[in-house]
Amino acid sequence: MKFSPLLLTASLLAASQLAANPLRDSVVKKIDSDYAHLESLYTDLHRSPELSLMEEKTAAKIAAELRSVGFEVTEKVGGHGIVGVLKNGPGPVLYYRTDLDGLPILEETGLPYASKTRVKDLSGSEVATMHGCGHDIHMTVFTGTARALAALKDQWSGTLVFIGQPAEEVGAGARAMLADGLYAKFPKPDFVLAAHDSATLPAGTVGFIEGAAWANVDSMDITVRGRGGHGAYPHTTIDPIVLAARIVTTLQTVVSRETRPLDPAVVTVGSIHGGTKHNIIPNEVKLQLTLRSYTEEVRQRTIATIKRICRGEAIAAGVPEELMPVVELAGGQFTPATYNNPELTRRTKNTIASWIGADNVRNIDPEMGGEDFSLYSTTREKVPATMFRLGAVDPKLYAESVKNGTPLPSLHSSKFAPLPEPTIKTGVTAAVACVLDLLAKK
Repeated sequence: MKFSPLLLTASLLAASQLAANPLRDSVVKKIDSDYAHLESLYTDLHRSPELSLMEEKTAAKIAAELRSVGFEVTEKVGGHGIVGVLKNGPGPVLYYRTDLDGLPILEETGLPYASKTRVKDLSGSEVATMHGCGHDIHMTVFTGTARALAALKDQWSGTLVFIGQPAEEVGAGARAMLADGLYAKFPKPDFVLAAHDSATLPAGTVGFIEGAAWANVDSMDITVRGRGGHGAYPHTTIDPIVLAARIVTTLQTVVSRETRPLDPAVVTVGSIHGGTKHNIIPNEVKLQLTLRSYTEEVRQRTIATIKRICRGEAIAAGVPEELMPVVELAGGQFTPATYNNPELTRRTKNTIASWIGADNVRNIDPEMGGEDFSLYSTTREKVPATMFRLGAVDPKLYAESVKNGTPLPSLHSSKFAPLPEPTIKTGVTAAVACVLDLLAKK
């Protein structure tokens, strides 16, 4: 069943008594007439995800979309990044960012346009791919926003810089684009905006978080070393599998017993690998961890505590000094916490509420997920930035979940399936409203 923004507008007017706004109504009609194009783009992107640092074809598609409506596009900025610039007289410079990359997940949504794509990743392993975090939604909203604003040049003044960013999922893309001179080669921003879909909000709604919104993210590698040997003679070995098990168990106390209960923190062991055969005790076991925090103090304390635990458990197991565990942070993968500028966030929230109705705007809680969008506002320029959350869940499924407590598929789930039409139309409407407000003609 098709979802009409005109019906949405009518229901919102009735529910929220929105003030008359001819510009809003014309934008909604424009988005409605453009939806067939956006739907086609969305399903194409959904069927053919590309992994982080490998987004060549995806970037080319989005670059072509921007060029088709008059943006001057530069490709291969910080890898497969793209930058589209549309100048329209005097006024502020507004950056709007989308991410491009998919994930190594086998899709299990059952959708007619589900991804069946398999590729070789950077290590040479063949993997299934999926847009399990909704970056295909982000790119489609981004494109729809660009198309609408290009057609509304008489309604705003200033410069748009639309960024297609690679490698968000590995926390590398924003850093690479900034290092490649994003703020030096292109007009410097006065504001930076982005949208991220939500697996916990119904389609047609938009969520806001003022201040700290997403967590610091560190990736940590631990090599637990021992002395291997025959499984029948364990007394002649120092078993790194047993030691790794002890470390994993003791790591559970980092948050529960060594972090102040009011300080958010997460320590998750996401991978453990060791050994090759039933009767062989190996020389080493490898662990991979993700660490989450909101403050630098908690971050540093968590890292130090993990190192202390690894060393202490190794000493207890009789490991000699030269075989102490090796604990390393994955180079270049730290993502700082995302901070939504409160003033800008309140302004965009009020603007969007006036366009889609206050009943469809939610205040939501900070999350322990990570986003390298944070890097655009942590340079020396200290640019105000905000990211709003775009509801993507079928409202019927959302209502059932609220009523029955049935869990909804999360982001990065093989079953995560946004409801495209209301999500995309609401996203474009919200983004266009923000830009028309921030770049309003004086």
